[in-house]
Amino acid sequence: MDMDVPPKLEELDDDDQGDVKNIPLAEVMPTHPNAPQAKRPRGRPRKNPPASQTSSLSKVTKGRSKTGCITCRRRKKKCDETKPHCLNCQKNNVACEGYTPKETWKSGKQKVAEARRSSARPHSLPCLIDGIETELDRYFLDHFVNIVSKVLTLINDESNPFKEILLPMAIKHRGLMHSLLCLSGSHLAARESKPDFNERQMYHFDRAVCNLRTDKKIEAQASGDSNELIDDPTVAQTLVLLLTTICKGNTDGEYRPHMDATRHLIVNQESQNQPFGQFLIEFYLYHDVSNSLTSLDRRPLLLMENFQLPTYMMQPEAGAMLGVLDGLFGYISKITQLRDNIRTRRSQGLSPLVDYEMLNDAVIIDNEIRNWSAAQREGTPRYIAAQLYRQCTWVYLYRTVQPSMPHPKIHEAVDVGLDYLRELPADSSTQSVLLMPLFLLGCAAFDPAQRPDIRQAFEDLQVYSNLGNIKPARKIVELVWEKMDAEDESSWDWETIIKEAGYDFLVT
Repeated sequence: MDMDVPPKLEELDDDDQGDVKNIPLAEVMPTHPNAPQAKRPRGRPRKNPPASQTSSLSKVTKGRSKTGCITCRRRKKKCDETKPHCLNCQKNNVACEGYTPKETWKSGKQKVAEARRSSARPHSLPCLIDGIETELDRYFLDHFVNIVSKVLTLINDESNPFKEILLPMAIKHRGLMHSLLCLSGSHLAARESKPDFNERQMYHFDRAVCNLRTDKKIEAQASGDSNELIDDPTVAQTLVLLLTTICKGNTDGEYRPHMDATRHLIVNQESQNQPFGQFLIEFYLYHDVSNSLTSLDRRPLLLMENFQLPTYMMQPEAGAMLGVLDGLFGYISKITQLRDNIRTRRSQGLSPLVDYEMLNDAVIIDNEIRNWSAAQREGTPRYIAAQLYRQCTWVYLYRTVQPSMPHPKIHEAVDVGLDYLRELPADSSTQSVLLMPLFLLGCAAFDPAQRPDIRQAFEDLQVYSNLGNIKPARKIVELVWEKMDAEDESSWDWETIIKEAGYDFLVT
């Protein structure tokens, strides 16, 4: 009967054997001696007969290993568990991902103790000074103290106003600190075009502007409350943001709103902090007068009839800049007014361009320049720089009232100015105030033989300060030379040349 035939057994895969128990032979093989035997199939016997049921069933089964490497377990391959990387992965040219770390059993008390230890790990500390938030900010601050503060003023010792006056204010005022770091970052970005420098200085610029926009006292003044005085650090922010446009080399008039805001604050309120008040007014007037040399619509505060310097500022030898406290910029402002009058007569087609009244004013200014004397000690770089300023003030007067053509007088005046430039050390702090006089000398250099020295002076300035406005200033001088060489009388009007070139910047 068919029911007496033993069931057919199939070999199990390795993966399935782990779930099969060893079955005793007594439970499988028939034990009755008279039990019928299965007939051998017809045909030629096999050369290699299949393994007997007894040998197949007596094979010891093995469960799936859970300690193999991650790669073999994911690929469902047998792992030889060689450490640190199994040989099976290496043989198959597969990257072995190693082994899952063994987890040690821990009691509840052990887990609580471990959680306590993890909570005692170091946490980030709050910012010591508002505004200095990252390692890059600390680098910006160091660059400001050691480099930027020195290229913006004549004073390089401990009395440097940027370090002595502004920095202590900034430590207590987040907005001013952001402004100083923006100034330093823009100077670094102009020297090294790195994305992180640009990104971080823009961050500080946005934070500084945000601080100004949300200042309650500024809002009160804008609403008409003239009794509300703006804090000194907030006033300083406007000046620092103005200097930032110089470092960046902006040529599209970005300086204007900062100049206008500083002018408004100077005219409408007086600081009770005299050192800061002198620093603010002197720095603003220096840039204000210099601005009138390169623009057609910006005129100095010194030309206002009701404006006078505070009495405590009458110490020219202690100035952080040149020209303001010693009176030279007063003469420059008057010459700028003469240029405006001549430009008006030119536009109206009047002749002569310089009438008797203007000629008389020019003679008075010429006499004042001749009688002017430097307040600095003779033989020092500051004294030489002061003489250069005096020389360039006269050059500015000559270029204003005389025709724009070569003449021995202007040739000699430019030569003397170049001699002063050569006497100044390349690493002296006086390099920080040479762009304006160098620009005036360049706009008077009719002789091509004088121009190589002027080009070299521009390059020396770039090496010393790396301010962004040096290159556009040199570009304008080159354009003036082109008109000179073409005997074009419009070389007189470099302000219009700047406007036609699409530039609007400060030569400071």
